[in-house]
Amino acid sequence: MEHKSGFTFQRMKDQMIEELLNNGIKDFRVLDAMSKVERHKFVDEALWSRAYENRSLSIGHRQTISQPYIVARMTELLIQRFVGRGLVMKNVLEIGSGCGYQSAVLAQLSENVLGLERIKPLVRKSRINLLELRISNVKIKHADGFQAANELEQCFDGILCASAPRDIPTELIPLLKKDANLVIPVGSSNQTLTVVTKKSKQNYITEEYDKVSFVPMLGGKTNH
Repeated sequence: MEHKSGFTFQRMKDQMIEELLNNGIKDFRVLDAMSKVERHKFVDEALWSRAYENRSLSIGHRQTISQPYIVARMTELLIQRFVGRGLVMKNVLEIGSGCGYQSAVLAQLSENVLGLERIKPLVRKSRINLLELRISNVKIKHADGFQAANELEQCFDGILCASAPRDIPTELIPLLKKDANLVIPVGSSNQTLTVVTKKSKQNYITEEYDKVSFVPMLGGKTNH
């Protein structure tokens, strides 16, 4: 696929994958998943020339598409307990699905992905993006992530959150299957990428990883 300026998206994507490898992403399943998703389709055409750079980009509404390294790192942490390749998970919950890029990556690794997004225009945009890419195993719902999560009755093989609460949201832990991971940035001014693993109905363990910077977790839905 060629852009009017002459560069090749595939070449840019290959460079992105090589950079992810150089930055420590080693799980071939994550690299393979990201190589299958066209990141430029999730940003405005004016940003296509930068779509595969390791940086976050604006998607409007004071939100961004996460940099490829963060998408890869969170995905790697989410699936680390699973063996094999392909669709290694049955179902995944994503809170703060934004433009749908992370959802599209997760769709390469899970049979079903449920994305919750509080900003209605981003819900519409992500649905269009996923439809254009013929990704059919993702459902995007306009919802307050925490409130909707409290209403869900199913449990998930993993939960990924793309915004940062001040503290670990323990109300999400009952939605995890045993030994499943919640991958979430935690903190206000100083945020840490954190993995919460459910060990039993009453017990969980936490591990801290990279220092990160995400938009804060906000409650409520908005139509604009």
